[in-house]
Amino acid sequence: MTPPVRIGVQLQPQHADYAQIRDAVRRAEDLGVDVVFNWDHFFPLSGDPDGKHFECWTMLGAWAEQTSRVEIGALVTCNSYRNPELLADMARTVDHISGGRLILGIGAGWFEKDYDQFGYEFGTPGTRIADLAAALPRIKARWAASNPVPTRDIPVLVGGGGERKTLRVVAEHADAWHAFGDAETVRRKSAILDEHGVAVGRDTASLVERSTAVQAPPEAVADDLLDAGVTLFTVGLSGPDYDMSLLRRWVDWRDARA
Repeated sequence: MTPPVRIGVQLQPQHADYAQIRDAVRRAEDLGVDVVFNWDHFFPLSGDPDGKHFECWTMLGAWAEQTSRVEIGALVTCNSYRNPELLADMARTVDHISGGRLILGIGAGWFEKDYDQFGYEFGTPGTRIADLAAALPRIKARWAASNPVPTRDIPVLVGGGGERKTLRVVAEHADAWHAFGDAETVRRKSAILDEHGVAVGRDTASLVERSTAVQAPPEAVADDLLDAGVTLFTVGLSGPDYDMSLLRRWVDWRDARA
């Protein structure tokens, strides 16, 4: 069964005071988006590299109280920054605070400055992906052992495009896959994901939602991405202004399709 078309926004927690971020969350929910994401970094990824920046999961706890309708999550959490059991308990807590609206977005990690400045071992892409593969069963086991358990089966979204290893992790563990690239890239890698799904015994074509970031208006890219299987479209916005004009066009496009 094809998931419904949804619109997300990634409110990048950089170059803004928290009051501006809080206001952007309010505006996004009022606009009608389906999901509000942040990201899990310790420094800005664009603009002034030493500009204002805030931490991911503390913020998600605040968003869980502030919002009432949208799903919330990180696009994506870096697996390296927290013990899997701790991350599971943090996610379960935000799940309860939000009344069951958390998505656990997670990836292997890549931003070396975060690792160096906060004392984490950077390793290699291979070791980081192996750590992610090992962490996801531990996270789910901790959820099952918790008291209280999560309010629902918390959806797991895995971000990344490595064809041999990352997509195998997606096939084994994820409810959604966040892809990078144009429609043709997503289509090709989606087929590889489904090959991994056959190998691990999961019908990933129906069980794994396809997600991607969009920075062009819907009339330019939406049809091709839909044809490639994408149903979650996320617009990334940076502070301090969090201009939602493009995001509004995507929400209007979703509503016109309905």
